[in-house]
Amino acid sequence: MSTVKKILSGLERKYKASAVLAPVTIMGEVLLEVLIPLIMAKIIDVGIANKDAAYVIKTGCLMVGAALMSLTFGVVAGRFAAVAALGFARNLRRRLFGKVQDFSFANVDKFSTASLVTRLTSDVTNAQNTFQMIVRMCVRAPFMFISAIIMAFYMNARLSLVFVVCIPLIAVPMVLIMRKAHPRFQIMMKNYDNLNAKVQENLIGIRAVKAFVREDNERSKFDSAADAVRNAQVRAEKVVILNMPLMMLVMYIALIALLWFGGNLIISEKMLTGELISFITYMIQILSSLMMFSMIFIMIVISKASIGRIIEVLDEVPDVKNPVADEALAPKDGSIEFKNVSFSYDKTERNAVLHDVSFSIKSGETIGIIGGTGSSKSTLVQLIPRLYDTLSGSVLVGGRDVKAYDLEALRESVAMVLQKNVLFSGTIKDNLRWGNPEATDEQIEAACKTACAHDFIMSFPKGYETELGQGGVNLSGGQKQRLCIARALLKEPKILILDDSTSAVDTATDAMIRNGMKNTLPETTKIIIAQRIASVKEADRIFVIDEGAISGIGTHDELMQTNAIYREVFESQQRGSDFDGGGDSAAAEAHAKKEAL
Repeated sequence: MSTVKKILSGLERKYKASAVLAPVTIMGEVLLEVLIPLIMAKIIDVGIANKDAAYVIKTGCLMVGAALMSLTFGVVAGRFAAVAALGFARNLRRRLFGKVQDFSFANVDKFSTASLVTRLTSDVTNAQNTFQMIVRMCVRAPFMFISAIIMAFYMNARLSLVFVVCIPLIAVPMVLIMRKAHPRFQIMMKNYDNLNAKVQENLIGIRAVKAFVREDNERSKFDSAADAVRNAQVRAEKVVILNMPLMMLVMYIALIALLWFGGNLIISEKMLTGELISFITYMIQILSSLMMFSMIFIMIVISKASIGRIIEVLDEVPDVKNPVADEALAPKDGSIEFKNVSFSYDKTERNAVLHDVSFSIKSGETIGIIGGTGSSKSTLVQLIPRLYDTLSGSVLVGGRDVKAYDLEALRESVAMVLQKNVLFSGTIKDNLRWGNPEATDEQIEAACKTACAHDFIMSFPKGYETELGQGGVNLSGGQKQRLCIARALLKEPKILILDDSTSAVDTATDAMIRNGMKNTLPETTKIIIAQRIASVKEADRIFVIDEGAISGIGTHDELMQTNAIYREVFESQQRGSDFDGGGDSAAAEAHAKKEAL
């Protein structure tokens, strides 16, 4: 499929109609504009030359009528073009956003969030402006150029040779400008990505910036990114600004040539005065149409980089593909099995972060996972709902490879509470209903009680109707964690994954949450990633992860006897490091001791 088809496919019928009607009305506008100079010549050469006032009035009314009709066509064409362009941008943004929704984590990692934001905003705006210009000027410019050339040759073929000389003087430099400017605009858009990334990073981490008094450092980083955008813009504009002076120069040369040769023709009585005035008007129309061409080329140069970036997103193949099946298969239970699983973010064995991992979990088991920072605990559990696909080996849920399930059905069976607690603008109740849109108030309250969130919610004046800021900025870390857990519980999944999701609550609350889940979801398989051994001590089994491999599996008592890393972590936390947030450091200390041995 060509680039144009890729960009225009999906344009709704009502916008297609506007996109077709705009050029039609523009042709009517141009025909009337080209007719006006011919009428004007008749007024001068017939009416004024013969001192025929009635002819002047009659023909003048005809010219005014033509001008009003041309204006009407122009206004209608402008409206059609605007409707078509805005509809085009709406559809394009919707397609891009829908495509991004189908991306796996790996696809998003490839483009970066900031780059995707730029493509959905600035790049689409550039494409919209180009589309509107194409709908209008790409019809107006050639139609006016051809019509004015025909009329000019009709009036005086010899004098029209001036245009034959002027056109190449414009066309050749225009092509050179396009070729020179395009790569510079590509660099400019990449700098825009970097600028957006800096702004996004600063706004997300604004509390850390202020806490560490790093405002000056952030201003410096932003200034550098903004300067890079400015320098890239200047470098690109240096080329395209040559276009207008070139056009004006050629126009003045043509005007001087017409006045010189046309004046001589009038003196020799081979041309009438009205014809020369009309001829000059046609010259202006011809050169104006060429100027429109140059503007179109400049917009195409600017938008070519943007359109290429949009096409990259539209052409991106989702890393995780939904299987083609007659029915949406869903897991029958919460059993999990890993068979010789390896995984790499860059899809190369050399950089694998999981190595030949094998284990099985029975449906309804509670599994604890312990490991140091960077041991790939989170990566391991993200393979279960197919947020990523394995490099080799297979992951089975409910006795079937996860790649055989419909993605929506699989993910509906798995609830994850991620390390980073994500809440959205809206009320607390709206956020909780992400877990179950049909949940009743009683179900919501029961889930919040299990997650130890009900009491702090009711402490707010509006309770469950309390409005949350973007990302839940008006809640503490522990409150956000408990709301995210309640949201997952409302889903009533076959598999529940808690990825270090109680790190911001005290040990007593952590124990209450675990006991509550045991009572309310007895058939659900629960996987708890934690830094505190106290959070997983009562699990049916505990997995110890070390450098992307399973170091040990067993109960707390078994691992105390058989696994040195687990024992060292437990002893470190028993000495009190856990209360200082030392879960990570304890695991790191244990790993260091193992290496020393």
